[in-house]
Amino acid sequence: MAWIYLLAAGLFEIGWPLGFKLAQTANNGYSPTVWLALSVISMAVSGYLLFLAQKVIPIGTAYAAWAGIGAVGTYLIGVLFFNDSASVLSWLGLLCIVSGITMLKISSFAR
Repeated sequence: MAWIYLLAAGLFEIGWPLGFKLAQTANNGYSPTVWLALSVISMAVSGYLLFLAQKVIPIGTAYAAWAGIGAVGTYLIGVLFFNDSASVLSWLGLLCIVSGITMLKISSFAR
């Protein structure tokens, strides 16, 4: 269950930079305040779920996975929806992050 909390925490971690980006976009139909509120709520939910996950998962593993999920997810949203640039090296970097998270998960079985 702790890994499910951690995955959900990582997904909510994507919500706050997305909210910041949408608050800066003038033509999205909502007030910047709505998007900033989404950011704050996402931060709070993400932090609480990380707290729950860390009751079982070691702090270093949990934090690295949480930050990695947030970083990869935010990068993908930027590329797919905001026309952020992508290069072979950036995709290789993402592969390294995902590989690292996978290795952390696998190593947790060895304990």
